[in-house]
Amino acid sequence: MRRGGPHKLDLMEGAVQDQGEIKTGELVCSADCPPVPIRRFVPRFVPNSDYFASFGEQWNRFRRTQIDKFNGTTLSKERFYSGTGWSPAELKGAKILETGCGAGRFTQIMLDAGAHVYSVDLSSAVDACMANNGPRGNLCVVQADLCRIPFRHHSFDKVFCYGVLQHTPDPRDSCMSLVPFLKPGGDLAIDVYLKGGALEPYKSKYLYRPLTTRMPRRLLFRFLQWYIPKWLPVDTFIKRLPVVGRLLSMVIPCWNYRYLPLSQQQRVEWGILDTFDALAPAYDYPQTPESVTEWFTSAGLIDVRVRLGGNGVLGNGKARPLTV
Repeated sequence: MRRGGPHKLDLMEGAVQDQGEIKTGELVCSADCPPVPIRRFVPRFVPNSDYFASFGEQWNRFRRTQIDKFNGTTLSKERFYSGTGWSPAELKGAKILETGCGAGRFTQIMLDAGAHVYSVDLSSAVDACMANNGPRGNLCVVQADLCRIPFRHHSFDKVFCYGVLQHTPDPRDSCMSLVPFLKPGGDLAIDVYLKGGALEPYKSKYLYRPLTTRMPRRLLFRFLQWYIPKWLPVDTFIKRLPVVGRLLSMVIPCWNYRYLPLSQQQRVEWGILDTFDALAPAYDYPQTPESVTEWFTSAGLIDVRVRLGGNGVLGNGKARPLTV
């Protein structure tokens, strides 16, 4: 593990272990850099970020909602493998950097395939990820800035980043910061929201975000907990109306997963979670496929494949292999 360049971190005496992992302690380096506390198995390279605080809140409140092993579905598994194009066989034994782990819905998929996963998140969602998936020997969860990841460059077989880049101050710079961590020939997989002019129900969020991003998060969350269960049946009815249903459903933001194999209670929880996810984050910068393609080619990646899918735009690329 590294911080601010080539500085090696050492574990101070007095650390407490549990289940074979360090539960509490402190990491220090020989250079003039502040110590890194370890709390609840997670090294904390940053304090909780203001602009990412909404994510920590939502994932800790709905820690198990989107985790396959808890909700009885394979939705996260299907999204992961269809989006990345990776196979369980190639993940076995691979060293993977996951940036923006949230509650760990995709962390579980990679761990189940036998990967060694290094999960990073700027928010307190790291606690939800660790509670859902750890502690275990092939999982390292770190609270750190995506643009200052405390690991060595060129040390990962794969880098995975879903649901994150559009919520950073500069999505392009954030994407570029991931590339140096790939080994030669390593794979990068990202997704971002789609930027475009087509009318879609999810775009109703942009009507409300000037207000909701300024609201106290707890107030917004309590409001969604009150109105989503009441509005969800109405929204379902509206969406079934021919022709006008699509337009009417844009008026009130409500993430409605009526088409997924979820129970009514699960649909309510997913609706609250993802509506909050749409309305609360400080940043929301959707992208075009052309912009994502430019990121990948400018970064020198090869085998670039950018297409519509997932939550908007999916991007895959490969670091150049070493030449003999």
